[in-house]
Amino acid sequence: MPDYARGAADEKSKAQMMQNEPKPDNPTTQQEAFTLLETYTQGLQTGRPLKKEQILAEHPELASAVKCLDALALLATPPPADAGGPPLDLEAPTVSGPDLAEEPLTLLAQATAAPFGKDFGRYELLDEIGRGGMGVVYRARQKDLDRIVALKMILSSNFASREQVRRFHTESRTAARLNHPNIVQIYEAGQIHGQYFFAMEYVEGTSLSTLLHDGPLPVETAVTFLAAIARGVVHLHAQGIVHRDLKPATVLLQIAECRVQSEKRGKTARLQSVVSDLQTAIPKITDFGLVKLLEAETQMTNTGAILGTPSYMAPEQAAGRSDVSLLCDVYSLGAILYEMLTGRPPFHGETPLDTLVQVLEGEATLPNQIRPGIPRELELICLKCLDKLPARRYSCAQALVDDLERFLRGEAVEARPRALTQRSLRWARREPALLAHLGVLAVCFTVSHIYYLVAHQMSLARHLAVLGVMCVWGIVSLVCQALLRREWHTDLVRMIWLSVDALLMTAAFGLVKALTSPLLVCYALFIAASGLWFRVRLVWLTTALSTAGYISLLIDAQLRGLDAGARHHQILFVVALASLGFVVAYQVQRVRVLSRYYEHRPLI
Repeated sequence: MPDYARGAADEKSKAQMMQNEPKPDNPTTQQEAFTLLETYTQGLQTGRPLKKEQILAEHPELASAVKCLDALALLATPPPADAGGPPLDLEAPTVSGPDLAEEPLTLLAQATAAPFGKDFGRYELLDEIGRGGMGVVYRARQKDLDRIVALKMILSSNFASREQVRRFHTESRTAARLNHPNIVQIYEAGQIHGQYFFAMEYVEGTSLSTLLHDGPLPVETAVTFLAAIARGVVHLHAQGIVHRDLKPATVLLQIAECRVQSEKRGKTARLQSVVSDLQTAIPKITDFGLVKLLEAETQMTNTGAILGTPSYMAPEQAAGRSDVSLLCDVYSLGAILYEMLTGRPPFHGETPLDTLVQVLEGEATLPNQIRPGIPRELELICLKCLDKLPARRYSCAQALVDDLERFLRGEAVEARPRALTQRSLRWARREPALLAHLGVLAVCFTVSHIYYLVAHQMSLARHLAVLGVMCVWGIVSLVCQALLRREWHTDLVRMIWLSVDALLMTAAFGLVKALTSPLLVCYALFIAASGLWFRVRLVWLTTALSTAGYISLLIDAQLRGLDAGARHHQILFVVALASLGFVVAYQVQRVRVLSRYYEHRPLI
């Protein structure tokens, strides 16, 4: 065949192939596929993978991603042999070279299979006792020394990132240099068949977070536990280490014979045995994955990253600042004490974003308001630890230990009540919505009274009616804030509060004939302020109520023959309110999407 003929045939063949190629999915489908794959991977890491059947039932257009999901499933860490299934061959050859292209799924399974089985080196795996986003912990027997240990490993170790491996090594090296009765001891760290691990002291008992599921602890027990935990933190700080993730889940309680009773009598008996042995329990700090070494100023994440658990992190941590000091652990100790006394953390929102906002801007409810009867001195100790400003907390963990011991001996504590200005500022941060309402009402009351006394353009009856509306407004605000403080149907209370605000504001504007007054800007401020609750439906509700209130003022003015201003001004104002509501709702929606994105991810 001549060259020109062969070239024409090639071009025709390419054109036919291009016509037969499937068109790429639309951007929306691609984004959904990426999101589902990411969610599926996280489920594999946490041991709770999504079902392919469920995904395809909800998104049949993503059927092309099934092969990808099958490959991702092979990256999951197989369970131990005791959990069912045949043990893995620890001597399986390493997969490499061109053979990898022949049977990709089978070889990928062999390459990523973690060496979990009956035996793991000189350890015998007994059962799984914990699993997180990065690691899994097994109860194991060290065969050469015949002792029970806790074995921690990285999930999917062969595919762990360099950052995960570095953090894992930092945790093992940091804990290995610590020797204190209130810190879990590290025995050994290393790598077997490409699987990173370290063996640590096995704590027979339960975690503090599990114990707190049944409610707050007795006051004396809570103080004793915190003093022991704080002594462990003192040892950490003496080694130049900041833990940065102290919380009830990272505190283990060593309780003798707890597991034996559990195996014989079941879960209920185990919890009862824990409660009965609280006086002999020994708290031990664990989980050093987020430590910061002060002498080297080691920073294993980018500047501005948020490290820790939102409900227990100090404000400087929540802000992502790099100047984290020893005092952030003092704050976390105060958060642990708060939960032991009240049964709940000082801050806990519906999403991590809500919690972070509370940590940065809010104030914790006084422990006595949640659980009456807590000694005032202990409440002062707790609040001193939780102060927003590090300079007003205890100067070090040892100072906190000293104050706790003074409390146990019945002596005067170092913590003192705050000054009046500090208490006022704390109240304002704790109840900003009520403060804003009362502040606006106070200004409106003053302006209305001056307008009546000086301008003499309002009758006494109308003036009294305006003051009555403001009084009702203030009472409703106090009631709604009290219901929110008790966390009683919070979204419903907020909707009622916003509806009453719009109704009473419109009534007040009608009484003072503010249809052509600059006071109408309050409708716009009302819409903007509703976005501070980070709820899209509340923003749209406020927008609808404000628009309806303004339109009702126009109708009332027309019926009474009053000047309502130019028609085009009225239309522009309605359009401006609707546009402002759309902008605020859109911004809130963006924040909510980011919040949901990080909701199931550790903030590290």
